[in-house]
Amino acid sequence: MEMYTKLERNSKKCEKEEKVEKSKVKKAIQKGNMEGARIHAENAIRQKNQALNYLRMSARVDAVASRVQTALTTRKVTQSMAGVVKAMDAAMKSMNLEKISGLMDKFESQFEDLDVQSSYMENAMSQTTTTNVPQNDVDSLLQQVADEAG
Repeated sequence: MEMYTKLERNSKKCEKEEKVEKSKVKKAIQKGNMEGARIHAENAIRQKNQALNYLRMSARVDAVASRVQTALTTRKVTQSMAGVVKAMDAAMKSMNLEKISGLMDKFESQFEDLDVQSSYMENAMSQTTTTNVPQNDVDSLLQQVADEAG
């Protein structure tokens, strides 16, 4: 999941840049440079939005990777179950009860494995979805930093 990691790394980089811009806002306010503070506040918000965009994209990449993995796993289990059904058919024809019982156990086990894998993938998918965070506007950020600066 190289792409996922790169996107997360870029998100963290943007978050660091946002903090740098916020500190520049504070310094500009302390110097009485409101126009400079506004520019730095805009940059901070832009960096925050970019960080969120990277996180959203990394979650989408992770979700797609999970779906592909689910499809591959389902395909593998389906192929395996087809073999069990053939074996069950042969056992039924021979009426070997011990063999039929063993095959039924194997069949049930594979269904349980499929359920566990499906559950795991559903949980993984629900955890990768992100929610939208309300955007702060420039004025509220300026006010917040001004309040912190005193």
